[in-house]
Amino acid sequence: MARFKHYDYNQQTMVVINYLEQLQLGTFEFALHYLISEKLDLSAFHQPYKNDTEGRPAYDPAILLKIILFAYSKGITSSREIQWCCETNIIFKALSCDSVPHFTTIAHFVSSQSQAIATLFEQVLLVCDEQGLLGHELFAIDGCKMRSNAAKEWSGTFKELEQKRQKLKRLISYHLTEHQKKDSWESEEELDRAIRQVKTILTLDKAANKIDKFLKHNEPRLGKGKRSNEVKSNITDNQSAKMTTSKGTIQGYNGVASVDKKHQIIIDAQAFGEGQEHHTLQPVLETIQERYKRLGISKNLYEEGIIVTADTGFANEANMQYLHENNINAYIPDNQFRSRDPKFAHQKEKYGKRHQTSGKSKAKQLIPASEFQFDPITMTCICPAGQTISSRGTRNNPQGQPTAYFEGRLLQCRHCPKKHQCMKTPSAADHRKGAGRQVSFPLNGKRAANYTDWMKHRVDNPLGKAVYAHRMSVVEPVFGNIGTNKRLNRFSLRGKTKVQGQWQLFCLVHNVEKLARYGKLSQ
Repeated sequence: MARFKHYDYNQQTMVVINYLEQLQLGTFEFALHYLISEKLDLSAFHQPYKNDTEGRPAYDPAILLKIILFAYSKGITSSREIQWCCETNIIFKALSCDSVPHFTTIAHFVSSQSQAIATLFEQVLLVCDEQGLLGHELFAIDGCKMRSNAAKEWSGTFKELEQKRQKLKRLISYHLTEHQKKDSWESEEELDRAIRQVKTILTLDKAANKIDKFLKHNEPRLGKGKRSNEVKSNITDNQSAKMTTSKGTIQGYNGVASVDKKHQIIIDAQAFGEGQEHHTLQPVLETIQERYKRLGISKNLYEEGIIVTADTGFANEANMQYLHENNINAYIPDNQFRSRDPKFAHQKEKYGKRHQTSGKSKAKQLIPASEFQFDPITMTCICPAGQTISSRGTRNNPQGQPTAYFEGRLLQCRHCPKKHQCMKTPSAADHRKGAGRQVSFPLNGKRAANYTDWMKHRVDNPLGKAVYAHRMSVVEPVFGNIGTNKRLNRFSLRGKTKVQGQWQLFCLVHNVEKLARYGKLSQ
């Protein structure tokens, strides 16, 4: 007969645990504990407390921050589950020093400390810079649309909401009429039906009053930019918006993040309650510049030549003008930039819509005109060697299309190290025969050149393509980490300020992970 080791559930034991020893060096929880305890200033979180002389002691914000950020790192957002983890999980116990905040305390802390969270985000960013995790070479901007704590069924223009209210009133009137027709209920089944009918009337009346109150105390929302027509409001959270995503239409917010290339540190995190991304570019760029200057990281970020990249959702004429006028080294393509690339000419037919061709392009005898930096606004052109070549005016080409012509001077081309790749007859420059390199750029004959044309020339040249190729590898893995590993698929709070605080908390977790992995944190 088999024998097994003896065990007895009805026994007692004592386990001695040192909570500090549970926070092992090199782990996320150690980095979190060290940062909050030793490096960060939490005075901004102390301001709401008014219990200096009376009232019971409160939980230390440092304790609440540690358990909340650690919970977010594990994909736990429920306040009730965080409380349960503090009762049962040894790491939570170590971070909280065996205290168990009530779930309402945790929820209130997250929703009421948005301004302090923004301050904390900047402090962690400053630590990342001190640790050398910021490259100051390139950062990418992108948005991640997520559902909010609001139902899209409660969305609509004021006219649509008024129609919904009238429909509810008609339903209430109908049910009241049906209910009054029956003076007595002979059976228990009829009585149950009458009770359900009364509950239906009360529910419909509550919904109608909710719409009525919203229409009385709010104004219609107007679209931004040139489109000033009314957009849909939402009764539950009027700062959220309907957004079209790959998974259908949602009611939510767009979490916009700016990510530094070197170690994918998030340098800015904001939430916007509009589906369109183009209007978010200017406030994001201005916020980053102001933050870097205030923190002493950089006096003028964009004058130092840092590269900015973003996808086609951020491209419009107003943004291109803003980038041009402020001399921002940006690469933001329009939504037709791949159709102009010969490498993608047969993309759909061979590999489908979302795949690139692997065919090799033919070798070119000369440096193509696309490598010349043409500015259609100032009508200037810079060659690949960095020399400004002369304008030869604008005239129609043989096809009748207005074209800008440029030509390099012989004195420039004679000593240029690239003349053998740039000129058909480079010996002509040595014998003072002929002219320097000539290039031309077609213009749109129906209108004058605009700032979008300027960006097209930047993105379409080989340098622009090489720079823009970094965008996806910089910012998309960050959204993958937050969305998949941290399981953030919806915002649980309401209102732009609170949602932005929650978005910055998740971005804060991402940055602390980078510090734990690449930084030099020690006791």
